[in-house]
Amino acid sequence: MHSFSYRANAVVTFAVTILAVMCGMASLSDNFNSPSPTADVKVLNINWFQKQPNGNDEVSLTLNISADLSSLFTWNTKQVFVFVAAEYGTPQNALNQVSLWDGIIQSKEHAKFWIHTTNKYRFTDQARCSMPLFASGNNLRGKDFNLTLHWHIMPKTGKMFADKIVMTGYSLPEEYR
Repeated sequence: MHSFSYRANAVVTFAVTILAVMCGMASLSDNFNSPSPTADVKVLNINWFQKQPNGNDEVSLTLNISADLSSLFTWNTKQVFVFVAAEYGTPQNALNQVSLWDGIIQSKEHAKFWIHTTNKYRFTDQARCSMPLFASGNNLRGKDFNLTLHWHIMPKTGKMFADKIVMTGYSLPEEYR
């Protein structure tokens, strides 16, 4: 005859195994979801475009950000981190990314939004410098850039997913304002 502790151990081990298998199956079920988010980011105004005293170019933009990210939400989605980045190339770096705005969406009800805002973070040229937000040079004058809406889906269980929508066709003026 088996003791009480032996039987309790067998029941708990069986329950944990079943729970782990169900979590694995649930996490795999997210692979069958094919989201179709939509987004549009418009530059309404270039508020200022100036050379800082240390020689860096800095830009302030007014943006309209509209997105419908509700298709990213499933039963397994805890929250979605979303941000808009300006992306451009320079002779020193093939890809420079500057975050302009970010947010955390915690429910499907808040996943469809429209925001009228100025950039939350500095859009400063990052050509070459030890400080991440500052650089020397005037690499932004006349520069073409893309605005990209990135998102990272943080699930309740399983791996994180990330994707983006790139919007092209933006350029900065040749002269400072």
